[in-house]
Amino acid sequence: MKKIKLAITGCMGRMGQQLIKSAKKDRSTKLISLTENRIINKKINGIKPELNSEKSLNKADVIIDFTVPNCTFEVLKIASKLKKKVVIGTTGFTKRQENLIENYSKKIPILKAGNMSLGINLLMYLTEITSKTLNNNYLSKIYEVHHKHKKDHPSGTALMLGKGIANGKKKDFYKLIGKKYFNKKSFPYGKKINFNSLRKGEIIGEHEVSFSSGKEIITLNHEAFDRALYSEGALTAAKWLRNKRPGLYTMRDLLNFK
Repeated sequence: MKKIKLAITGCMGRMGQQLIKSAKKDRSTKLISLTENRIINKKINGIKPELNSEKSLNKADVIIDFTVPNCTFEVLKIASKLKKKVVIGTTGFTKRQENLIENYSKKIPILKAGNMSLGINLLMYLTEITSKTLNNNYLSKIYEVHHKHKKDHPSGTALMLGKGIANGKKKDFYKLIGKKYFNKKSFPYGKKINFNSLRKGEIIGEHEVSFSSGKEIITLNHEAFDRALYSEGALTAAKWLRNKRPGLYTMRDLLNFK
């Protein structure tokens, strides 16, 4: 099978660097373009990073984007014009921005996930099933820990898990968002979904979803030890997206979770 030509945006970031390492090992992909939001005067893996433009992204089959929301929309604008497929691993979007991504997906195939890990996507699936089963008799909260360099909180994964709770209850997630705590040792349950985010050390990622009736607590959790989990998942997403028609897809579609 012909190798998939990849462009990686945000190539100097933590995930960008990890994606380059994983793509180099993957025999079914070929890295042809790297971009950043500033001038980089050195080659990486034999490729000189460029700014996002039609020229820098034109030869790619699939663009993998792990940046920040403003940069993602810069990429989507170019990809839409060039009819390129995009895997979005960027997090921190507002509800309005989520709607804009959905509009772009009417023109090009987009796979968007707050987390590319198989384990996390299984956790979300289990969270939705648990929420559906327990209905309104249990309160829920989400706890997450990441490295000290991570800027957004709650994490995209924590919000994704919150959507799993909302989907299980068949309610609007944005109306269920409760308080957002930061670096607290403990935090309460509430009528809505409360979040607590910790930033410390070089922790890759920990997520925990708890349901409480007051008489018992049910806990679902996941801990990541290697960032390659996410980059390998993103490469799998790029391969899967290769032959897809325009639409907004998730890792759940890729994994065929019903």
